[in-house]
Amino acid sequence: MEGIKNSLDRIALDPQLADLFSIVKGARNGFTYGAKIRFPHALVMVFLFRSGTLQEKLRIILKATLQHARNLATFATVYKSVMLILRNTSAEGKESSPHTFVAGLIGGYMVFGRGIQSSVNQQIVIYVFARVVLALARLSVQKGGAIPLEFRERVTNNAWPVFAALSWASVMWLYRWHPETIQPSLKSSMKYMYVQFAKRPLLMIEY
Repeated sequence: MEGIKNSLDRIALDPQLADLFSIVKGARNGFTYGAKIRFPHALVMVFLFRSGTLQEKLRIILKATLQHARNLATFATVYKSVMLILRNTSAEGKESSPHTFVAGLIGGYMVFGRGIQSSVNQQIVIYVFARVVLALARLSVQKGGAIPLEFRERVTNNAWPVFAALSWASVMWLYRWHPETIQPSLKSSMKYMYVQFAKRPLLMIEY
């Protein structure tokens, strides 16, 4: 048994296999993170807003959790594999800035961009998009950014209040006049808060 353990340790520490193991570890961590994130979210949303038997609800929860975990694991595998290929085929033999963009582009298209998209995939992409927009906004007001120096302080102080107000104004308008365009889980939450309250006595809590 000790010999097997030593053999596995030598394989794991072999520098020639480091790139392969980085891909495997990326897939493992993507799967684990996806499961940790999706399971509690699906558990709460399904039991709050979905009807059906306990078995049906558990099936929905497990399906969403598996899909989230599998997709993040697949993306990590594709991304790290493409990065490895680009690095090894580049003239410099090392990672460069365009490599990350190209690898993310290929992974995003292969995992999240093709075919009919589930609500889980849409939520993941929208989550990433929102963080990208915020990061680019911060980048634009940094030294050397797109915003001229004389406007940076004004933009920094006022951008978030304007963004928050326009976001809520837009979502309330859409929900009131075009509810079919809103993502289902958001629409369920808004219906619970802004419609069902008018149909129930004040002290009655609906589960």
